[in-house]
Amino acid sequence: MAAPDEPPPPPDWLELPREITTTIFLKLGAVEILKTAELVCTDWRALCLDSTMWQTIDMRNDGDLPDDDLADMCRRAVDRSRRGCLDLNIEYFGDDELLQYAADRCNHIRRLRLVYCGNISDEGLCEAASKLPMLEVLELSYCSFSKEAIETVGQCCPLLKSFKLNSQGYRYPHIECDDEAQAIAKNMHGLHHLQLFGNKMTNEGLKTILDSCPHLEYLDLRQCFNIYMEGDLGRRCTEQIKDLRNPYDPTDDYEFDAAILNDESFDDDYLPWFYDIDLPDYDNYYEFSDYDDFSVYGFDEYQ
Repeated sequence: MAAPDEPPPPPDWLELPREITTTIFLKLGAVEILKTAELVCTDWRALCLDSTMWQTIDMRNDGDLPDDDLADMCRRAVDRSRRGCLDLNIEYFGDDELLQYAADRCNHIRRLRLVYCGNISDEGLCEAASKLPMLEVLELSYCSFSKEAIETVGQCCPLLKSFKLNSQGYRYPHIECDDEAQAIAKNMHGLHHLQLFGNKMTNEGLKTILDSCPHLEYLDLRQCFNIYMEGDLGRRCTEQIKDLRNPYDPTDDYEFDAAILNDESFDDDYLPWFYDIDLPDYDNYYEFSDYDDFSVYGFDEYQ
């Protein structure tokens, strides 16, 4: 009896064409390249030293390494790009010094993404922005930057077309703030794409953005619980914005945890007078009414 055919041998990863290996490495991210891939063999090491490998630098803190080690890796990646980095992503670590290091050496960055970078200050962001005049795409998710910092970014980066400023969504305690909306409207007139997940702006802040950003095509207002899309404002949004995400739209495709966190210490016995008013069920209510002024209730690729 003939022996069954033996399965083919596994592919020799070292013999893959260079362009395929490069594509695989880019999907690994900078940490895995520096920590693992470049140590496999001399050919892979040579590929990892090629400056074209570092046009995109994706640095994510998965909790396996101290922040100082990650910062050192990020600096090595920036150096290897030889001023050619165009896309920089830093998540869950980083400080002013690291951001300045990158901005000083790669002033042609076109996309900057900062996620949960609590140690980057207003001053650090503003100084970096002043050195990145080619920036077109900026994401500041779950960071803490002031209105003044956002204004400075808009002034320093006139080519900005996409801006994401995402925050944790919550209904209580009730907070209204149009500062960020006003900063965007005043300084980012060229935006095509804007994501403001969990923002505390009101209808007035939204109107200011619509008035000042005539090129806006995509607008994400999910979990912006101070926005009420009835009446003229709702009609204007649907007419002016090609791709609109409403405050209560599903969050299944949102990259981060979209759980709504409410402060359990908020005491219902001390609710302001306007919470005694029976409001419609906005979770299921989207019909336009004749009124869009809710001030009586007291009440924020390019992807």
